[in-house]
Amino acid sequence: MDPLRLTLFKNKLVSVAEEMGIVLQRSSFSPNIKERKDLSCALFMRDGTLVAQAEHIPVHLGSMSTAVRSVIEKGEIREGDVFILNDPFRGGTHLPDITLVSPLFYEGELLFFIACRAHHADVGGVSSGSMPLSTEIFQEGVLIPPVKIVRDGEIVQDILELIKANVRNPEEREGDLKAQLISIEVGKKRMTSLLKEIGKDRVMEGCRELIGYTERFMRRRLAQIPDGTYAFEDHLEDDGAGGENIKISVEIRIEGGNAVIDFSKSDPQTDGCVNCVRSVTLASVFYSFRCLLPEDLPTNDGCFKPLEVITKKGTVVDALFPSAVVGGNVETSQRIVDVVLGALSKAIPDVIPAASQGTMNNIAMGGVSKKFGVWSYYETIGGGMGAWRGCEGESAVHSHMTNTMNTPVEALEHSYPLRITEYSVRRGSGGGGRHRGGDGIVREIEVLEPATVSVISERRKLSPYGLCGGKEGKRGRNLIRKGDEVIEMPSKFSVRVEKGTRLRIETPGGGGYG
Repeated sequence: MDPLRLTLFKNKLVSVAEEMGIVLQRSSFSPNIKERKDLSCALFMRDGTLVAQAEHIPVHLGSMSTAVRSVIEKGEIREGDVFILNDPFRGGTHLPDITLVSPLFYEGELLFFIACRAHHADVGGVSSGSMPLSTEIFQEGVLIPPVKIVRDGEIVQDILELIKANVRNPEEREGDLKAQLISIEVGKKRMTSLLKEIGKDRVMEGCRELIGYTERFMRRRLAQIPDGTYAFEDHLEDDGAGGENIKISVEIRIEGGNAVIDFSKSDPQTDGCVNCVRSVTLASVFYSFRCLLPEDLPTNDGCFKPLEVITKKGTVVDALFPSAVVGGNVETSQRIVDVVLGALSKAIPDVIPAASQGTMNNIAMGGVSKKFGVWSYYETIGGGMGAWRGCEGESAVHSHMTNTMNTPVEALEHSYPLRITEYSVRRGSGGGGRHRGGDGIVREIEVLEPATVSVISERRKLSPYGLCGGKEGKRGRNLIRKGDEVIEMPSKFSVRVEKGTRLRIETPGGGGYG
């Protein structure tokens, strides 16, 4: 295809994934999907190769190919089927992220897979919101291997009922799952229309051209980085189960148009919940290198072909079953980005920013309410972005592996027995320098009925780093207020609280530059 036709074709594919996301968002029941847009949609070739995605959640999208390949390995793929899974050791991320994958047949031939992933506000487990301080995956919720939720165009009611029986708010889960099914159907219809419009051969040719184009672009970009080996390490503060200062180490070897990213010297997997499965590590690496390319370049597996990622089984970045992994997806993924960008800053310091907040500040709450029944609330909170040579860091935004919105105050107070008592920018929390890091956020929530509160966060002891002489960003704080009593909490905790208790989260600022 000539460049103009290739660009138009790319936009057609991306628009399919974007429309899937809009349908999923608008059809869903839970505020976490409807308001925060904690969802992702993408298109894959029949071998599991990512060919197009919407601009959704990096940690979802970079790992979804592994989920699609798990479905391919499962076999028995027929027209009208939809597979469901959340198993992190088969291409998932953590259990609340439920993935649906469906084959697209055209003229009797399997050509594509259509997939979407959404974070469900509760999937069972030992605590409301399914973000516990776990020590094994069985405590985190219902574990779903690749199975058919739709067979021959009909929902498999036994599978749906089994899932609903293991979660705290089954009606909401059913509504969100059916929204995902609708999203899948929209994706299949749009791709079928495209195949009819320009023909199967030209569609498949266009997909191959797109993947080859992005691969050439990535190799050209890597060739502009000086050859050499660049190392960096950083630490997770704790694992929520007694482990502390968990090292994540990387060596990046650049040679010509290729890069080897080696995490072999990272610490062994931990007893707590911050272990990362390999698919999440891959997603974090892919995101970091994708950031080196122009924004309008198509994102597909061609970007990642020049990258070789080495991990060691049984480490915190490639944990073994049945390790606890619920925090690895949200916290360890952020630290992996920090170390990859830290290593690249030694090669191309004019391009790489200082560390952003380095955490997703996960809050999960839930209980049994007279007004709302059984309820579960989950949210991540933004913070400061790192500054770079060109400008100051953005304040009060989500960064790196998360790309969600916030839950609006009105939606939160309408849906849960909660009240927002403060929501503001945490002024002065960004690191100083020629260019200042972005400021974090203050979010204070009052509990109006007894509830369980769980928080998984980082950067409460170890600050986000600055670059080229820039100062560190300010560390975050977790506070619980009971009347006049203020208790400073650790980075990870789960407590039962009474009516009137306030949870105050002060998120980290980004590092300064220069």
